Amino acid sequence: MRGVARGMLRAALALAAASSCAMPSALVPAYQGSIGLPHAGFLVGGKELPKEGEGVRWRSAADSHFGVPRLIEAIEVAARDVAAQRPTGVPLFVGEISAKTGGRLPRHHSHRTGRDADLLFFMTTLDGAPIAGAEFVKFGPDGLGVDASGRYVRFDVEREWLLLRSLLQNPRIHIEWIFVAAPLEALLVEHALARGEPPELVARAEKVLLQPGDSAPHDDHAHLRIACEPDEHARGCIDNGPAWPWLAKSKPVVASTAEIIRAISAPIAPAPAPATSVVALP
Repeated sequence: MRGVARGMLRAALALAAASSCAMPSALVPAYQGSIGLPHAGFLVGGKELPKEGEGVRWRSAADSHFGVPRLIEAIEVAARDVAAQRPTGVPLFVGEISAKTGGRLPRHHSHRTGRDADLLFFMTTLDGAPIAGAEFVKFGPDGLGVDASGRYVRFDVEREWLLLRSLLQNPRIHIEWIFVAAPLEALLVEHALARGEPPELVARAEKVLLQPGDSAPHDDHAHLRIACEPDEHARGCIDNGPAWPWLAKSKPVVASTAEIIRAISAPIAPAPAPATSVVALP
């Protein structure tokens, strides 16, 4: 019996260490959805972004395009919104999201739990004609860049803002960050103010737009990251960003490693003896 208990304990500790996140239950870790942190976790039951849809397309078949369903659906909705308002025929190109089961992706520190997505920038010619943006083009503070052919292109701030606005107004994805270079953030905010967008929407954009300090400046694409939903916390999802006022509030209920050890190593009460019946002899 002791050997079985020790085996169960070792298995539980190994699972806790491998997942790098707290367990929602000491005995029944109901893992599902986005599990763990963006840089240390995995994905269960993710949804794949279709290779091509209305206003949206994969950048490359070599990329991974699985995410939590609400993220995939929000990207599709935002792409459709942009296409409906600016029917240019040029789609939003989407880079890496997550692998089918999450975990580490080459060249990425995060993108492990289905809550991160790389969205390539919309771009135009210098004359303002929309062009396909299926490549990473670095844009400077003036909104100009050079594509792989050596052609000068312009950051399409108008369509980029329409995309951002749709994402910000989507009530299901709970944006935590949109990593983008500071000069491009300034162009987007300036454009939104010039359009007369609601002050609270512009203020929210200013909060979530961020040039990261521990990675590339993100001057060639936007990196969208969404927060956990309240019920996802109890299934293993862990946030590590700010608790923005507009995010749904929840208090995660998880078990610590010590609680897991106590639950598994606690003595098990013996089963009651089977009832016996007396049979009368003839």
